[in-house]
Amino acid sequence: MNVLLVYPEFPDTFWSFKHALKFVGKKASLPPLGLLTIASMLPENWDRKLVDLNVSPLKANDLSWADMVFISAMAVQQQSARDVIDRCRNAGIKVVAGGPLFTASHEEFPGVDHFVLNEAELTLPPFLEDLKQGRPDRIYATGQFPDITLTPAPQWELLDIEKYASMAIQFSRGCPYQCEFCNITALLGHKIRTKTGAQIIRELDGLRNLGWKGTLFFVDDNFIAHRSYLKKEVLPQLISWRAANGVNTQYYTECSINLADDPELMELMVQAGFNQVFIGIETPDDVALKECGKQHNTSRDLLDNIRLIQHAGLEVMGGFIVGFDSDTPSIFTKQIEFIQKSGIVTAMVGILQALPGTKLYERMKLEGRLLGSISGDNADGSTNIIPKMDSELLRTGYMKMMLYLYAPKNYYRRIRTLLEEYTVPEINKSFRMSQFMAFIRSVVLLGVVGRERFQYWRMLIWTIVNHHRALPLAITLAIYGHHFRKVSQLYITKEDTLTNPV
Repeated sequence: MNVLLVYPEFPDTFWSFKHALKFVGKKASLPPLGLLTIASMLPENWDRKLVDLNVSPLKANDLSWADMVFISAMAVQQQSARDVIDRCRNAGIKVVAGGPLFTASHEEFPGVDHFVLNEAELTLPPFLEDLKQGRPDRIYATGQFPDITLTPAPQWELLDIEKYASMAIQFSRGCPYQCEFCNITALLGHKIRTKTGAQIIRELDGLRNLGWKGTLFFVDDNFIAHRSYLKKEVLPQLISWRAANGVNTQYYTECSINLADDPELMELMVQAGFNQVFIGIETPDDVALKECGKQHNTSRDLLDNIRLIQHAGLEVMGGFIVGFDSDTPSIFTKQIEFIQKSGIVTAMVGILQALPGTKLYERMKLEGRLLGSISGDNADGSTNIIPKMDSELLRTGYMKMMLYLYAPKNYYRRIRTLLEEYTVPEINKSFRMSQFMAFIRSVVLLGVVGRERFQYWRMLIWTIVNHHRALPLAITLAIYGHHFRKVSQLYITKEDTLTNPV
C-alpha cells in the first residue's frame, strides 16, 4: 500500500514564526512529530511519503500515487485539514485521521473514512488488523494510556530536514496538575509516562546521523514532572552523550514554574544543553490562579522565580491568559507590568478559551456560556465562552495589551531586562551560515528600513558593550519581535489602532 502522510498548514499565528523563518531561510519551525512516529508503526512493506504543507504543497501526483491518506492536526490547523480532506474525497482516496483536533471533535469531520484517536500505540494496531481483514471500523478510540518505552523512533528520513528551523523529540507524556482550562490531561492523562534515557539517545543519534546540528525541542507538556528520574538517569546520560560526541546543540522544552525550586535540576539541564523553557505563568493574580486550578503557581513570588531560572541560564518564555471569571479591567495593566518587569520577551498572551474535554468546557456548558467551536489560535483575540467581563471591554483590553507589549520601545526594553538577568550558558556553538545571513537580514530589515531601527541599534550596541556573549540571543529576539508584531497586527483593526495608540 502507498500511504501519504499529510500535515496541514498552520495559519499565521504567534507560534508559527513564519515571519522570523524568512531570516534563516527555513520553511517551518518544527516537523510533524506525530506523523513521523505513526510512519514507524506502519507495516514494513507499505511505502510512505510525507507532505508537510508548511514546507511544500500537496500536488496532484502525490494524491494519484496514494492508496490512502493519513492526516494529523491540531485545532489551529483545522481549516487546512478540511481542505486536505475535501481534496482527498474528490480524488476518491480514503482518509484516516488522528491527533488532537480529531480526538477532540471527530464528529465535525464527516468526510473522514476512519478515525484513529487518542494515542496510536493502542488504536493503530487494531485498525491495521481490521484493514488487513477487509473490515475496518470508522472509529478507534481508547481510554487507556500506552507504555511509551515501546514507542518506536520517528522516521526522520521522510523529512526534507534542511527546511526546518528546529527538530523535536518527546521524553514524556501526561501532566500531574489539574488546570481547568488545559486539555493535556484529557488527551494524555495525569500519570507521567517517560521514555528511557537509552531511547532518547537513540533518537538523538538518529537525528545526528542525518546531519542535524540545529536546536531541538523536547515537546513534553511538563518536562520536569519526573524530577528524580531526570536528575539520576536521563540528564546525566544526555550530558555524557554530548561530551562523548562533541555535541553543542541547544535544547528547549516546556515545564512548570516550580523548576525554580530545584537549583540542582536547573544546573543539570543547562549542562545537558537546555537554554530555554516555556512556562505557563497565566496570570500574576492569585485569585484567578486558584480559580483555574493552577495551585502550583500560587503563594510564590513569580517574578523572583523567573529571575532564579534566568540566572541559572534558562531563558523563560511565558504563556499568559486574560478573561478569567475573576478578572477585572485592571488585569490588563497588571499583566503588562508583570511581563515588562519579568524580562519574558516571548510572552504569548491569549484570551481564555474552553477546549473540549477540559473541566472549563464542561463548566461553561453547564452554565450555558459556550459560544461554539474554538479557533485554536491563542493570540487571535477570540474566545468561545461568554466572559464575566464585558466582552467588548475584554477584546479591546486584550488588543491594547498586544499593542503595548510588542511595540518596539517596550519589546526591546524586555530584551534588555532579560539580558541583565540571564546567565549565558558556556557552550561553544559552531558557526552556521544561516545565522550569519539572519544577522545581515536583521540589519537591513530591522536596522535600516524597520520602524524599530533606533531600538534595534541601541540594543545591539548595549549588548556588545555589556553582554557580548548574549549577542546571538539578542539578534534572535529582535527577529522574533518582527514576527510577533506582524501577527499582532493581523488581529488589530484600524479602529483599534486609532483608539488605543501606544
